[in-house]
Amino acid sequence: MTILLRAATPEDAEAVMRLHLRCHEEAYGRHLPPEFFEMRRRTLVSRVESFRGNLLAGRIPMLAYDDDGLVGVAGAGPARDADAPTALELHWIYTLARVHGRGAGQLLLDALIGADAAFLWVLEDNPRAQAFYAKNGFVVDGARKLMPPEWHSLPEVRMVRGATGQVVPSATLAG
Repeated sequence: MTILLRAATPEDAEAVMRLHLRCHEEAYGRHLPPEFFEMRRRTLVSRVESFRGNLLAGRIPMLAYDDDGLVGVAGAGPARDADAPTALELHWIYTLARVHGRGAGQLLLDALIGADAAFLWVLEDNPRAQAFYAKNGFVVDGARKLMPPEWHSLPEVRMVRGATGQVVPSATLAG
């Protein structure tokens, strides 16, 4: 089955937010209570509108499709952290569990950041995602933060990669 990529459009907003929720349930279901996901379902309409607003502001994520429809979404852009180790941040990447290992995540990552120096935040207890990023030259650099309280303050770690996939210590990247 072939996986294709394209940029998101405002018409994709509801499908993307439904995929986002499903990916959250698959990835974080063991970390968060059912009430968390129910609240996300109840706020779907406002999240769709927020997504459309982000598109209009120029923050255009990449979508991955297969023969059965939308299977992944990812976004990257300027670093959002004041102490960012690189100028480029992978903001988010999600794929459905049914396509894990089929290359959708790799296609999204390659399309958004290629081999550029970049960083990302990943759930501390997400070994599958961390292994994927490590395969792409990212290493945990020691930075750690807690997600907001509505996310039950789950811990995240930062992973960083230098240009052309080479790991550069964060002390070298600063400044």
